[in-house]
Amino acid sequence: MKIGFIGLGIMGESMCENIVKKHDDKVFVSDLNKDQVKKLADVGAVACENNCEVAQKADIIITMVPKSEHVKAVYTEILPEIDDTKICIDMSTIDPAVSVECAEMVKTKGAQFADCPVVKSKPAAIEGTLGILVGCDPELLDTIKPILAYMGTNIKYMGKNGKGLVMKICSNAMVAAVQNGVNETMILAQKWGLSIDDYAEAISYGGGKNFYLESQKDNLKAQNWTTAFSLENEHKDLGIACRMAEEVGFDMPGLFHCKEIYDKGMEKGMGKMDFRSTYKIVEGD
Repeated sequence: MKIGFIGLGIMGESMCENIVKKHDDKVFVSDLNKDQVKKLADVGAVACENNCEVAQKADIIITMVPKSEHVKAVYTEILPEIDDTKICIDMSTIDPAVSVECAEMVKTKGAQFADCPVVKSKPAAIEGTLGILVGCDPELLDTIKPILAYMGTNIKYMGKNGKGLVMKICSNAMVAAVQNGVNETMILAQKWGLSIDDYAEAISYGGGKNFYLESQKDNLKAQNWTTAFSLENEHKDLGIACRMAEEVGFDMPGLFHCKEIYDKGMEKGMGKMDFRSTYKIVEGD
């Protein structure tokens, strides 16, 4: 079964590389950045001139692009190449409603569609240990699960089309809330004379223990903003979460507060920095 991969950015590059290394058939790739295409070709992928060539040659088409409008544009572009022999897997983090729209579009051609957004960041993408949240028709899961297992170790079926993305957006909203709690309390502790190391160790003893602090403590201490997951991507996800909350009339003041912090980061031109750089905004930098 031939696989196609469209979108070789920070996450997609490593996800695709794992497929190339583990899959026993051809993997066709495309991206607007031709250097990224060449990079994957150097490890065994087949470079394609455009997305339509990928869709034409692959049995399973995987997409990993930044935003809702990009996903919709890709599937509109490749739709003439899709038929009932194809399976489409979108692993982007986008608005669930747009994903459902794309699923319906693809299904008119007789193809199958799954939304499979990922959790964790670049190191897990490199290691092939991502969490993958799946939204699709139940009968499709067993077919795509071996392909997803090339990229992730925790694969969770959430329900029909769009439900994987609902969970992903909820997950990223939770991450932002935890992150903001860490930022605020870490800075408060320092203002009262405590060190970051002592703060982090003390937090680990109680109910505040969390993965974000444990994984990012050294980076925060070193003021290292090297990007693994960008501020602009989390800003996008929080925007989706806010719209989802408004759509169902659910008041989430904590979510909207986090979104305001990310709004400030975007206004300051910090979008390409790692999302942990919101620490600087909370600090007042």
